[in-house]
Amino acid sequence: MQQQALEIDTAEHAGSGGPSPVASVLSSIRMLDRHAWNICFSKEIETYDYLLVVEDAGIAGFDFRYVVLREDDEIVAAMPAFLCRYALETTLQPGRIRRSVGRIRCLFPEFLTLRLACLGSPCTETGMIGFHPRISESRRPQLFAQLLAAFEAHAQAEGCSLIAMKDLALPLPLGVTRVLSDGGYAEIASMPTAFLDIDFDTLDDYLSRLSGGTRKDMRRKLRGRGTVRVEYRSDFGEWLPRVMQLYLETRERSEWQFEELTPAYFQGLLKGMPGRSFCTMYFVEDELLAVNVMVCDGSRLIDKFFCMDAPRGRAHNLYYLSWFTNLEYCLRHRIGRYQSGQAYYRNKVRLGSSLTANAMYFRHRNAVLQLVLKTVSPFLSGDDGAEVMT
Repeated sequence: MQQQALEIDTAEHAGSGGPSPVASVLSSIRMLDRHAWNICFSKEIETYDYLLVVEDAGIAGFDFRYVVLREDDEIVAAMPAFLCRYALETTLQPGRIRRSVGRIRCLFPEFLTLRLACLGSPCTETGMIGFHPRISESRRPQLFAQLLAAFEAHAQAEGCSLIAMKDLALPLPLGVTRVLSDGGYAEIASMPTAFLDIDFDTLDDYLSRLSGGTRKDMRRKLRGRGTVRVEYRSDFGEWLPRVMQLYLETRERSEWQFEELTPAYFQGLLKGMPGRSFCTMYFVEDELLAVNVMVCDGSRLIDKFFCMDAPRGRAHNLYYLSWFTNLEYCLRHRIGRYQSGQAYYRNKVRLGSSLTANAMYFRHRNAVLQLVLKTVSPFLSGDDGAEVMT
């Protein structure tokens, strides 16, 4: 894809006395300086290198964008973004309505499909609004408003009728919430993010905090861990085809499907983030039955994907074995938080996790359709976490 940039002069920031920020919407993160981007996301793991992996992965149906505001050639605010054709039933709760929409789509392929421009990334854990550390909290809402206005102009130029922000972590700063409200954006709950603080010294200490029934169940499930070989790897090697098979089978079982990842994504994740990514492989009698892909820094371990041969993996309790393996990794490397991501979070709460609320925001350019979408938005919220791995 040809790299392009659209520059938009934004209004002067009040009281600064300086030049107006200039907004750019770019088609490749390669057009930006790595350090200049990362300094705006100093508390994140999925920064420049990760977004480059996503961009290079060849994920079908997505055009990636990067929105930045510059002052004196310095990036002061930034967000990743993407364009795609979005089927509204993607986030419908599983059930009769979703099946009915699917049947209608067989006859009318474009039914409930809109051209979407979305701030955020389909492949990051949450939406990220990045600011340079020198930008005061009081100025950030205004800069966000200017960044959003630039993206809205780009979305209109690209023919996108629906504009959204994906999985912003709550609570948002009050000023940012006001920008979205004033801009006519509606809020819809998305799936929360589960995390577990590693504030215990041993696995026995951790188990002692669980309910009696859960503790007994976990000890029973872990009795057979001696039959499973666990390998930490920084590359997939000859196992990549099997990893993709496990991923696609796991994806097919899930009710929640958005992007379909590629071998280039998985390969790129380990090669493009050396020292900050790895995978854990679970073998039984030399057969790979599960793989866990992780990203990490010195303070947080993020569980990106757990892919498993369902019938045989469940027979060996591999989901639970991977959970305890990851906690052991955190203890060994003095990592303070294990983040196990979205979906099926009731089971994660059962295992001691806490939840961070996330939300999506959307606005259709047609006011009537916006009202319709806002009315039906409760049916488009994330899952209830009911599925429990057994």
